[in-house]
Amino acid sequence: MRKKIILDENDIPKAWYNIVSDMETKPLPPLHPATKQVLNPSDLEPIFAKELINQELSRERWIEIPEEVRNLYKIWRPTPLVRATGLEKALDTPAHIYFKNEGVSPVGSHKLNSAIPQAYYNKAQGIKRLTTETGAGQWGAALSFAASIFGLGLDVYMVKVSYEQKPYRRIMMQTWGATVFASPSNTTNAGRSILAKDPDNSGSLGIAISEAVEKSVQDDSTRYTLGSVLNHVVLHQTVIGLESEKQMEIAGEYPDIVIGCFGGGSNFSGISFPFLRHQLTEGKKIRVIAAEPASCPKLTKGVFEYDFGDTVGLTPLLPMYTLGHDFQPADIHAGGLRYHGAGTIVSQLHKDGLIEVQDIPQLETFEAGVLFANTEGIIPAPESTHAIASAIREAKIAKEEGTKKTILFNLSGHGLIDMTAYDQFISGTMKNFQLSDEDIAKTRDVLEKLA
Repeated sequence: MRKKIILDENDIPKAWYNIVSDMETKPLPPLHPATKQVLNPSDLEPIFAKELINQELSRERWIEIPEEVRNLYKIWRPTPLVRATGLEKALDTPAHIYFKNEGVSPVGSHKLNSAIPQAYYNKAQGIKRLTTETGAGQWGAALSFAASIFGLGLDVYMVKVSYEQKPYRRIMMQTWGATVFASPSNTTNAGRSILAKDPDNSGSLGIAISEAVEKSVQDDSTRYTLGSVLNHVVLHQTVIGLESEKQMEIAGEYPDIVIGCFGGGSNFSGISFPFLRHQLTEGKKIRVIAAEPASCPKLTKGVFEYDFGDTVGLTPLLPMYTLGHDFQPADIHAGGLRYHGAGTIVSQLHKDGLIEVQDIPQLETFEAGVLFANTEGIIPAPESTHAIASAIREAKIAKEEGTKKTILFNLSGHGLIDMTAYDQFISGTMKNFQLSDEDIAKTRDVLEKLA
């Protein structure tokens, strides 16, 4: 019998967990893009709301969630934890597989966990308008909904290939009142300079970030928001893992393995950091796996270096695993994972050997997604299929070894607006994108010692 574990709204966490507090080796500080000196909080004030800057640089273990944010979380939280017995049966594995279903949010993904507080803090500061980027559109949709709640204007720069692949996500954003641009666009200097060199450029998250940051600093009543990578975004997402802890306790199990798909680190960190804290503070062993696209393997094939978070070089320099800010990812359907770098916290944890990484080809991820749809009834987002594929790999190993393992993964979103991708997979026209070492070296090896 399928087991679904549902908490009461009183079980929504009252504070976010900041893993930096418990890390023996803290992440290196961000640097000013012009001076290369350690960034002062005031340097970020033209870009971010002040309270988000405080959270970005905080080393406090617990940061209280404002009551207004918790009340809005109640629209969809707590989210269900489900034991995937159908998938277990299909794999004939002794492993127990659980997934946290973040696809039940109004926007269909985990992104709302950070969009709500980011909009809240900007509104509280008196900001009138926000700018942001989005890859596949989950973050853009989430922030559009959050901005509408707080009466904020919003400009979204959506990576052009996703703008064309996923028109319904664009329509979702517009329904909630956002203005959406295909990036690179002709509305910013960054976009125009890129189009001048390459008129057919299909875009990247790095380019879209450049455009959104440029637009935000032109108006004192506008601020920029980001849907992944940064510490305060990761912080907000820990509600996922904190709820999962309670639910796994109710299930009478503790995960041996925790898995999340990986682009910049938001949902991966959200599910894994609350469990990883027990290893950091109590010595409790757990395997944590980041599942990234083989076509954008920043953790498996990137280098740990200070690099810009955007393509043009407007953002602070971040210490991270990166393929180089000029890296142009392949046009895979998991648009939310097409980012050249990894968040600074995840990068440091990876550098210290505290997390594992798997890079997975596109076809394998969609094979996993279709199997999951047929056994669990949920069509997963292309991003989430990476976590499912990794969980299937681990479940097969458990079968080969004859060992019982408990596997927990984050279903970061549903794929009901990604059916073009499934159509290509089912029709046989989808392909893997192979990256040679030479391809990666073109941007990675020319990465200057920016610090």
